[in-house]
Amino acid sequence: MKTLNDFNFNTKKALIRVDFNVPLDENFKVTDATRIEAAKPTIDKILADGGSVILMSHLGRPKGKEEKYSLKHILTKTSEVLGKEVKFAEDCIGSVAEEAAKNLQPGEILLLENLRFYAEEEAGDVDFAKKLASLGDVYVNDAFGTAHRAHASTTIIAQFFPNDKCFGTLLAKEIESLNKVLKDSEKPVTAVLGGSKVSSKITVIENILDKVDHLIIGGGMTFTFIKAQGGKIGNSICEDDKMDLALEILEKAKAKNVQIHIPVDVIAANAFSNDAETQIVNVNEIHDGWQGLDAGPESLERFKKVILESKTILWNGPLGVFEMENFAKGTIALGEFIAEATEKGAFSLVGGGDSVAAVKQFGLEDKMSYVSTGGGAMLEMLEGKSLPGIDAILR
Repeated sequence: MKTLNDFNFNTKKALIRVDFNVPLDENFKVTDATRIEAAKPTIDKILADGGSVILMSHLGRPKGKEEKYSLKHILTKTSEVLGKEVKFAEDCIGSVAEEAAKNLQPGEILLLENLRFYAEEEAGDVDFAKKLASLGDVYVNDAFGTAHRAHASTTIIAQFFPNDKCFGTLLAKEIESLNKVLKDSEKPVTAVLGGSKVSSKITVIENILDKVDHLIIGGGMTFTFIKAQGGKIGNSICEDDKMDLALEILEKAKAKNVQIHIPVDVIAANAFSNDAETQIVNVNEIHDGWQGLDAGPESLERFKKVILESKTILWNGPLGVFEMENFAKGTIALGEFIAEATEKGAFSLVGGGDSVAAVKQFGLEDKMSYVSTGGGAMLEMLEGKSLPGIDAILR
């Protein structure tokens, strides 16, 4: 696996695919600069070598050239985070981009305009990739969030740099962390899968059953498993068409000696609202008109015991509707158990939009071994799929 450390960037122009698809408010101000901060170590190393940096990214889902999706809106914040003035090219290919790249001096940073202003980017167009490639000497992919897409700037472009391509610090760390869970894990290994749908996690569950000792199932998925086993779930969310599959998963787990842990009690509410009436009930006995919205205290005690005995922990998906304060307790407690296990030497990897949002919201981010930046890409790796953006560098 070629990384930045395999190159000296002195006098070289590094063309870096970053993921600066950051949220903006109505005044086009960046509201969360995490993704820009995540790319800083890669950029710093190249500049320290005496190289220059050309950044390329997408922002949003523009239809053609749309002013509101221009990357010029993030220029000030990017300069601030990198501690250096960032130049801007009002196009990503053609004479404007070529001129700006040609004039770039060692130690300087250039940000290209939104790649998705061109339909060729998402189409994986070879000619478009070639035009991008002409701007730099070395290609660096540091965008894990888009590594599962075979786009021009994430995958196709790599062929124009047969010997001069590598992973950036962030992407290398993502691969390393996932491999630590999937390939080189210290046992016992526990995976916590939450969220609302079994259907979105089926392939993940099937792929990781060979790699884990314990599987904790939480969130809305719980009720598909409970109903499949004959439990009463009231008005709780359930995928009736996935009940056979849930039973199949339980059978497979048993055959592979994987212990599955499903909540035994829940916080049930008489409406999907933070102000609803609540009661703690057995997960099998939720009354009609009531729905389970968080894991109950007995479940949390059981989960705690499993987590604290684990040496490797993967967490993807919340245990309840954590966006509502009254149903966030389970997710917060789980995060705290994982933080405690991590402090005692376990390796913990958190990934997937909701889990990442939860650890940030509840101040637990720094207490985890690694928090992944790419939801979709991470899920695909957990499903055992190969990611085109990663394969293109390994070729």
